[in-house]
Amino acid sequence: MTIDKTAIRNAATVIALRDRENDPHVLMGQRGAKAAFMPSKFVFPGGAVDAADANVPLATPVPSVCAERLREDSAEDLGHALAAAAIRELWEETGLILGQPGTWDGTPPDDWQGFAARGHVPSAKALQFVFRAITPPGRPRRFDARFFLIDADEIAGDLDDFSAASDELSHLQWVPLAKAREEYDLPFITEVVLAEVATRAHDPAPPTSVPFFRNDDEASLFIRLRGYAPRSDE
Repeated sequence: MTIDKTAIRNAATVIALRDRENDPHVLMGQRGAKAAFMPSKFVFPGGAVDAADANVPLATPVPSVCAERLREDSAEDLGHALAAAAIRELWEETGLILGQPGTWDGTPPDDWQGFAARGHVPSAKALQFVFRAITPPGRPRRFDARFFLIDADEIAGDLDDFSAASDELSHLQWVPLAKAREEYDLPFITEVVLAEVATRAHDPAPPTSVPFFRNDDEASLFIRLRGYAPRSDE
């Protein structure tokens, strides 16, 4: 058996849910046609954790139940770094801020200069850990991705202003949740996550149980973080 040697990087992804009670939409953008990972696919904002993310000060942490689930089945406590990475990636790829008004102590890291210039400090209280998935073997890049759901009302500023976004994602838009899987070219795992989000659209509380699609070199398993196997109807 050939063992896949591609390094698995920790990553954070943000699912921003808008108008969840009446007409839920999720924020998505399209990756470039020449991208090494998931070219031309519509995805949520997100990316790999940077070494500096663990040291970025957060005004508030993730909810305690989410922090517990993030520590489960993990060799180290990455909750702070993952939360910071989620907020940073949302800012970089969409220009939207998840934070609260305030000033930084000292000079912000380079990736946070623009964020800080808007007069905000990052806050993780709105991040809800709702899904985890490891990229299957054989892909050009592999990630251990944690998906965070946020209510778009927690975002500071104009939800339709993407003027500060990088060029990593094009066609940034609020996609109707009911139509995303039918009308957009999505990665398989994004379709699975959207199905999970649909079940949580009207529930504002962070989940106590989190699906984990674990792909390693020996097997692919779908388990739940909180120690019990999913029922046949989950």
